Amino acid sequence: MTSRTILVTGCSSGIGLDAARRLKSRGWTVFAACRASEDCAARAAEGFVAPRLDYQDTASIAAAAQEVLGHTGGTLDAVFHNGAYALPGPLEDIPTDGLRAQFEANFLGWHDLTRALLPAMRAQGGGRILLNSSVLGLVGMKWRGPYVATKFALEGYADVLRMEMAETGIHVVLIEPGPIETAFRRNAIRQFDTWVDWKSSPRRAQYEASLLDQLHKGGGTKTQWPASAVTDAVVTALEARRPKPRYRITTPTHVMSIARRLLPTRALDWVLSKG
Repeated sequence: MTSRTILVTGCSSGIGLDAARRLKSRGWTVFAACRASEDCAARAAEGFVAPRLDYQDTASIAAAAQEVLGHTGGTLDAVFHNGAYALPGPLEDIPTDGLRAQFEANFLGWHDLTRALLPAMRAQGGGRILLNSSVLGLVGMKWRGPYVATKFALEGYADVLRMEMAETGIHVVLIEPGPIETAFRRNAIRQFDTWVDWKSSPRRAQYEASLLDQLHKGGGTKTQWPASAVTDAVVTALEARRPKPRYRITTPTHVMSIARRLLPTRALDWVLSKG
């Protein structure tokens, strides 16, 4: 296998699918992983090798890593961690098991896959680990606590891993999008319906007055960027001779990164509460 190789997760739709297709068009050998078997079949029909990988299923992570490395003869140039979801709602209404599941899918599974791939990257003397974070890894917003917590964890994780890998030739890069046009809200509504018993909440009146409407219609910025905006940064991070530690995508991400540095905490809270 002579072309550059990458494993992209979360390729059922949105950011992962756009990145997989663009990289394939640029000559990369792309392993397009999906959580659902039917999505893997759809990617295979496009000509991808599409292992099933569910970040909440450790056996599927190990099997996917083994499948990819089997195809490449034990090497891999890059991985783009992308699959994630949100469990919205006030933190007081989020069951611990729901929060635990969110961390398995958005953080712990990513660590599991990274550890499965690091030996191959070390043996070949380098590689790239891209982690799809969020503007919500820079600032927190109400009703998004579980997702915010996983992305804050990911930001710290990436900073430490980058320093620890500095002498190995393995580059660790954070991709930090803002609002992107994906099926994210639809998936979040499904998680909310699974985990949140809003009718028993002390906030029931608030749900009925506004929170349920926000969940279904969205709040904050009405402008969304296409998934291709993220792919642009992914391509740059993969093909640059020396990638930057962070690639911030969309205006809200740039604005919030500045606001977090400059504004006092209470002033930032006020700004974020309006979004």
